[in-house]
Amino acid sequence: MRLRYGIAALLMMLAEPVAAQQIQAAAQQIQVVQDGIPLALGGFAGDAQRGRAIVADRQKGLCLLCHNGPFPEQRFQGNLAPSLAGAGARWNVAQLRLRIADSRRLNPATLMPSYYRTDDLVLVGKAWAGRPVLNEQEIEDVVAFLATLRD
Repeated sequence: MRLRYGIAALLMMLAEPVAAQQIQAAAQQIQVVQDGIPLALGGFAGDAQRGRAIVADRQKGLCLLCHNGPFPEQRFQGNLAPSLAGAGARWNVAQLRLRIADSRRLNPATLMPSYYRTDDLVLVGKAWAGRPVLNEQEIEDVVAFLATLRD
């Protein structure tokens, strides 16, 4: 239990804070339908190249701290969470969006932090209180990239 929250807190502290004008946007409710979020957050279209950069960035997304995937240029990829390889074949875009935005809606015991949700979180550093880890555009970029991973 303590390890799970420690990793989530570490992820929240290491990621770059989101600009103030984006905090208010993150406070908007997301509409979950079954096991996904069918509508793009903020109506943004995702860009797979930008999404790949976020996923591979050890300062922004921190995804490779726990996941591994098709990133041959990245040494030391995680093994605590499922591989990102084939994510687009395992989940549709709506399912990917929910897993990134608020994975705890699917599994309250997950190690993965909620990258968009800001309420009812525990052990969040003061600099991150009320702030999402990724803004709406960044979430959509990551989703667009993960959707391309079909193998």
